[in-house]
Amino acid sequence: MSDSMVNQNIEKYAETVLRIGLNLQHGQKLIIEAPIQSATFVRTVTSYAYELGASYVHHEWSDDELTLINHKQAPYTSLGYYPEWKANGLEKYANENAAVLFIQAPNPELLTDVSVERSTRYANERSAIRRPYLEHTHLNKISWVIVNVPSDSWSTKCFPELPVDEGKAKLWDIIFQAARIDSIDPITNWKNHLNSLKKTTEQLNALHIQKLVYLGPGTDLTMELPEKHQWLYGSRMNRRGIPFVSNMPTEEVFTIPKKEGINGIVASTRPLNFNGSIIEDFSLTFKEGKVVQFTAGKGKEVLNSILHTDEGARFLGEVALVPHHSLISNMNLTFYNTLFDENASCHLALGQSFPNNLVGGENMSDQELQLNGANKSLIHIDFMIGSSALNIDAQLVDGSTIPLFRHGDWSEKFLAYNQLKSSN
Repeated sequence: MSDSMVNQNIEKYAETVLRIGLNLQHGQKLIIEAPIQSATFVRTVTSYAYELGASYVHHEWSDDELTLINHKQAPYTSLGYYPEWKANGLEKYANENAAVLFIQAPNPELLTDVSVERSTRYANERSAIRRPYLEHTHLNKISWVIVNVPSDSWSTKCFPELPVDEGKAKLWDIIFQAARIDSIDPITNWKNHLNSLKKTTEQLNALHIQKLVYLGPGTDLTMELPEKHQWLYGSRMNRRGIPFVSNMPTEEVFTIPKKEGINGIVASTRPLNFNGSIIEDFSLTFKEGKVVQFTAGKGKEVLNSILHTDEGARFLGEVALVPHHSLISNMNLTFYNTLFDENASCHLALGQSFPNNLVGGENMSDQELQLNGANKSLIHIDFMIGSSALNIDAQLVDGSTIPLFRHGDWSEKFLAYNQLKSSN
């Protein structure tokens, strides 16, 4: 792809992120949290945001090298320190309905040489201070979206056989494909894609599923769903009734598992990059919803630290379905990046539930959410369990069973069942 074509696609990427991802409104403020290596893309987004009528664009910059220095050299007592004045300022922007764009240019192995104790403290302390601000995104009070751009380290991890520049160019091409902007009309492309995902959630909600039963290599898991659960997809609604798309790309449909209704074992099928540390070949054993045993071929200490974040870290907060034969999965690439890997695979998430996955959940108190099966935690960490060998059955409230997935994809019986429902 020529440089001019890349620049054209970057401009279309910026437009699509603002129009579809954030659905930025005239007069709205915009917060951009981004690494300094994404500066060129940030400038493009900022310029286009003002063209769309943004009243102000605020930038929060980060730098991998400084992050690593802080992890290694800062006094232990100050690890994860985040100025309250800054957290309060971001919360004030959120209270004023600012939209938030999170840009990632990941380094999958940034913290490989940092002790788990230090990296865990850094992540937990920072998350706790920023929580009032980030709850505006967790609860979908405001529009927000996460997107990725290439970095040298990420490109090298994905394509170790290529020179860095060639690897970055290839990764840009993949991002353009995954974000559905490598077309004449990305906006229409996205609207059609979201309509397809919406139809799938409507079909799943019409089933009234009581339990999901997973069976695959290393996986034998039964999962209850709360009575008030609802399946959602990438398009969400903020408190002002404005639709937005929180992840670009997005291929998933997802809901909430019943906190204490999960039993059995589940095995990972893709590596998990957690804050610059890789966890691979791991399994989790659940009893009454709680992880009671775990294994890992790599990164066991990091996984242990995740599970000890707080009480809710050992319970699940999300279950998501993604066909094995889908846009990103068909690229046959391990991304070492959750945003991409989770949209190539069925996945689960340890930690915080999304209240919106319960009917009326956005208006429930913490106690009401808990009574309805939701989990609460400082973390929400997706991990991948999908493959071409995964089968999933849905046990319905009427006592019948329907195969949802066979060999990693939607089953013919599920598709036929919904066609029959639609015709009636």
